[in-house]
Parts: sequence; structure tokens; C-alpha cells
Amino acid sequence: MPAEPLSVLLLPGLLCDGAVWPHQQAALQALAPVQVVEYGDADSLSVMASQALAGAPPGPLAVVGHSMGGRVALEIWRQAPERVRGLALLDTGFQALPEGAAGVAERAGRMELLALARAQGLRAMGQRWARGMVHSAQLETPLFEAILQMIERSTPDRYAAQLQALLARPDATELLPTISVPTLLLCGRQDSWSPLARHEQMRDMLLARPKPAPVELVVVEDCGHMSTMEKPQEVSTALEAWLARCLEARL
Repeated sequence: MPAEPLSVLLLPGLLCDGAVWPHQQAALQALAPVQVVEYGDADSLSVMASQALAGAPPGPLAVVGHSMGGRVALEIWRQAPERVRGLALLDTGFQALPEGAAGVAERAGRMELLALARAQGLRAMGQRWARGMVHSAQLETPLFEAILQMIERSTPDRYAAQLQALLARPDATELLPTISVPTLLLCGRQDSWSPLARHEQMRDMLLARPKPAPVELVVVEDCGHMSTMEKPQEVSTALEAWLARCLEARL
């Protein structure tokens, strides 16, 4: 009996949509069907994951998550590991909101941006927030404008829901060593939001897992947090190689 076809899920990050993925979607569709996930007004990562699973094609999945989407990808693994044949975690993290002053500062910073979005609109918020999300060479470029337009397509209420999901994010420290499928970690060299050191931690945890599976860390040079848009060819090339490994593992 032939194996069920593998499908790819693309999970965007905070205030992001399909505009993050066009190059990767086109590249990966040559290997497998691809679906870009939308979260609606979900206000928890676990609900985002369950909705993504409910809306996914039947059968096995190769799951790609960028930023907040990487955390949703980890929740998909937590909920339905039997369906996942590969994970690609891009410019993301795995730890819960830190305790003490660091957590208080993160919450305050996010709430300040939410207040700005409600008072002056999402574009005004994006003008401040997105400047730290890209390589300095991308500021005031058409790419930066595309990011602002993407942010502006959302709503303050949806932004508030996604912030709630991130502030209540579960810790995945104990989850990472359970991953037993081909895993790609990818990070922009100049990503100050989800830095390379965090991805190196994740790599080391994956390498220590009891069930060995291929794991690769790809560092994208001259690139900030929005790697899929800043360096689309480099990201697509890494994802194509990873997806090929996922397909080979099923043979």
C-alpha cells in the first residue's frame, strides 16, 4: 500500500501572513503540497497548533515555523507527533517568558507597543517595532515597506490576542529532546530578536536526543529576523534540502 503523501505547513510569525512565504511556497511546491496557516483571533499557541492541525490536509506533515510560528510548530509536535515527519524552526525560540525583571520588562515593552497600535494604528507601531526585525541595510527599502503593509493588514485586537499567546508561551526545553524527525534550525546572523546563540542551544539539545535524527543549523549571512523575506533564496534552498531529507526518511 503506497504511503500517504506528505504535505507542508508554513506557519507565520506575529502579525505576519502569506507575504512572508511566497518564495518558499513556490520552491517547496515542486516537492510537496504546501499550505500557509492563518491563526484567526486565537490567543494561545496550543489553540493555534490545534487549528493548524484541524485545517491541514490528511496524512503526514512537514512543519515549517518562523518566529512565533516556530513555537506553534513545537506545539504541533507536542499535540500530534505521529503526524509530523519533519520540523523546520526559523528565527524562533523555545523558552517560556522569563521570571523576574526580564519577564516584567518584556511584558511592559509588548504592552507599550499594543497601546501605540490602539492609539495611532498598526502602521505607527510597525514603524517602531519592525526596525529591530530586519538587517540595518533593509531599513527604508521596499522590503521594509512590505513588512509595514503586512502589519497594517491585521487589527489591534488580533495583535493583542497574539501577544497574549506569546506572553503565555509554554516552555519547550523538555520537548526538544523528544523530537525524532529531521529538523532544520535557521537563523539570520544579525537576528537580534531570536539570536543565533539560542538556535545553537536548540541544536545542542536536539543532538542529545535519545532517538537520533538529522539536525542542521543554517546561519543566513547579512540577515535579520525576517529571513524568509530578507534572504528568500537562501532560506528556500535550506528548506528544499530539509524537505528532501524528510521525504527520504519516509522511504
